[in-house]
Amino acid sequence: MCGRFELKTKFNKLPNILKQNYPFGLDKKYEPQSLIRPTDPVLVIKNEGKIQTTFMSWGFISPWAKDPFDKEKPRPFNARSETVEEKKLFSGSWKHKRCLIPASGFFEKKYRFRKENYETFWLGGIWSKWTSSDGAELESCCVLTTEPNDLVKPFHHRMPVVVPDRYEEQWTEQVKDADELKDLVPIMTGWSSIGWITEEVNLKKTDQMNLF
Repeated sequence: MCGRFELKTKFNKLPNILKQNYPFGLDKKYEPQSLIRPTDPVLVIKNEGKIQTTFMSWGFISPWAKDPFDKEKPRPFNARSETVEEKKLFSGSWKHKRCLIPASGFFEKKYRFRKENYETFWLGGIWSKWTSSDGAELESCCVLTTEPNDLVKPFHHRMPVVVPDRYEEQWTEQVKDADELKDLVPIMTGWSSIGWITEEVNLKKTDQMNLF
């Protein structure tokens, strides 16, 4: 499970692919974040013909939801990678709407997992677009999870899918046939803990990213 993460990377240190096509003014308004939680806006790269950077709400909203703000309806912030192709809620997004979410660390209870060199990494996700009757759009996403590696296993029975660098294009390509989707499965089966560390931290509340 991944219910908290951070993006403490400064703008000029973010992955280059994230800075090629981003919302106007992001370079000036961007601020590192020490704690990102479900329902917060998150920075994402997606691909609808070309890779672009955008913001989405963290918590998956069904494209056929009658009211995306209905608090009685669940908004999953995680999806199991092993069953994402089978679940009606997620299957369409798995085929056509995969995204990558930059992070510098993720949390389980009082522990942070990050790379030793503080390098930014990609959380593998899927996203959805909800459209109102008057044409307004709302994009949301969730993080895929998988079986834990030896680093995470002592702390939790699930961990986020981490997509390696250089797989950005392959992961986010909009249209995938069955064979192409199968090629993504090895990416989701786990990642090496070499070069990663665990450290105990005190989590504090933080402001959401300013989108305006």
